[in-house]
Amino acid sequence: MFKNLSITSLLGFIAVVLGAFGAHSLQEVLTPAQLLSFETAVRYQMYHVLVLLLINLHDGFSSQQKNGISGFFFAGIVFFSGSIYLIQLTPVTAASVWFVTPLGGLFLLIGWLTLFMIFLKKWVKK
Repeated sequence: MFKNLSITSLLGFIAVVLGAFGAHSLQEVLTPAQLLSFETAVRYQMYHVLVLLLINLHDGFSSQQKNGISGFFFAGIVFFSGSIYLIQLTPVTAASVWFVTPLGGLFLLIGWLTLFMIFLKKWVKK
């Protein structure tokens, strides 16, 4: 559990740093569309950090469930948000990593679907 919380805390820290960096340093560097894309990456990262905190602090999930959901969300953040950061902050083009962002989105969706299935099973049991 503390491994997941440590990684989650680091991802939260990175989201705040990149959000501040975007708000204060990138307005003169990126186009409005690029800045919007960058902000989307930060926002999705922070949303999932908050969910990860709740999941890993909640006693109603087994360690296996916490690790599974966390793994999907960690991968989703790295691939989805990370690829957008890479595209906006480096010479890497979207065309060269076109598959990475949607793959990250798929990992996020699988994490949410896994969470849904866990809750559905608990609901049906009652």
